[in-house]
Amino acid sequence: MMQHVAVFDIGKTNAKLALVDLATRIVIAVTTRPNLVRPAPPWPHYDTDALWQFLTGGLRDLHAAHRVDAISVTTHGAAAALLTADGRLAAPVLDYEHDGPQAVAAAYDAIRPGFAETGSPRLPAGLNVGAQLHWQFDADPGLRDRVATLVMWPQYWGFRLTGERATDVTSISAHGDLWNPHAGCLSSLVGRLGLSGRIAPTRRPSDVLGTITPAVAALTGLPPATPVATGIHDSNASLLPHLLARTAPFSVVSTGTWVVVMRVGGNAATLDPARDAMISTNALGQPVPSAKFMGGRAHDLLRGNRPAIATPDDAARVRDRGIMLLPAVVAGSSPFPDRRMQWHPAPPDDAAQEVAVGYYLALMTAECLSMTGGGGPVIVEGPFARNLHFLNMLAVAAARPVQVSASQTGTAIGAALLFAPPTDAPPPPDGPPHPADPALIPYAALWRERTAKPD
Repeated sequence: MMQHVAVFDIGKTNAKLALVDLATRIVIAVTTRPNLVRPAPPWPHYDTDALWQFLTGGLRDLHAAHRVDAISVTTHGAAAALLTADGRLAAPVLDYEHDGPQAVAAAYDAIRPGFAETGSPRLPAGLNVGAQLHWQFDADPGLRDRVATLVMWPQYWGFRLTGERATDVTSISAHGDLWNPHAGCLSSLVGRLGLSGRIAPTRRPSDVLGTITPAVAALTGLPPATPVATGIHDSNASLLPHLLARTAPFSVVSTGTWVVVMRVGGNAATLDPARDAMISTNALGQPVPSAKFMGGRAHDLLRGNRPAIATPDDAARVRDRGIMLLPAVVAGSSPFPDRRMQWHPAPPDDAAQEVAVGYYLALMTAECLSMTGGGGPVIVEGPFARNLHFLNMLAVAAARPVQVSASQTGTAIGAALLFAPPTDAPPPPDGPPHPADPALIPYAALWRERTAKPD
């Protein structure tokens, strides 16, 4: 009987290996390491050797302690691996924050399909996978000829584990310019990049990619018949438990390095790609209007790992004095891509900054919710679900019920559910809607008034 699913979860900041009990939807063990980027040459890239050692060593330890019945992989988006015919990397996997693609941005813009076809906004650096590939082929003229197959980032690890090549619909559709979410097929860009016939077959995330290779079985001690799922983009992993259990309309706010807002059902909105709105594809193959910003990165830049110290009196002080942070802490990819952060006024101390940053993150999230439309409750997943200032402001700014997800590890749970989405047992109930404090309404209105004005 399948009970324990090991989930390899590669976020932009950290990589985690978690063991999920399918029956209880509880993470029973987890280990973490930084997702380090190695410097050039030929360009900044992810440390695949270190991640592989972390994965195989962690699988060995989890299996010895608990037993591993299956493996699922979930990763951040905007990452693709180029494989040679014999399964080696044709080039290191580019870090999407590298600004190299900007050097040939005009040439790329001349060939990329429009938003109407791909649902992908034009993003800076390498946040569009198509822009990465275009620049890499320009920077390394022999690279295209070395490529036998392109796989997305979750499937690279699936390939290392099983030897099977695939892509999944959630990863290839994540603002990469490579997918048409309306038609459910590859976009016209694939041919323009000279990659026709070289994108690995697209599969649903829940399809079994294969079983582990004999070499992996020997490294980890897992049975050779251990299955590996095709894998899933991380924000869609967070969405999946709700997609399986809830009735539309609702929206899910997945928080981490990126805050991703995903709408299911409800009132439609006209998506503005210039403000980082997009159409992704969920694990069931359905288009999902979405919007995002680098909320976790903004929090880390401003707050680091400092402990929460603010009291209700500090929050009242920030509210009453109108101490606020205006967008955008991380420019280039957000609802305010051309703005630069401003304090208005600057916080007088650490406690005031803590509150104002929480309010800023909530107001940016509310902006994403407004941009994507929808209705029904807003469910918050991830670290911001523990940020009281964030929740207090979002409950006011969203003008919809805001609930904290019962699972604080939605990404791992969702990735595990690719194996056995339980239809006979409901998920743990979420808490009641977070109370909305009317005293925060003027603050939210003032923030919106200020952000509506040009710099």
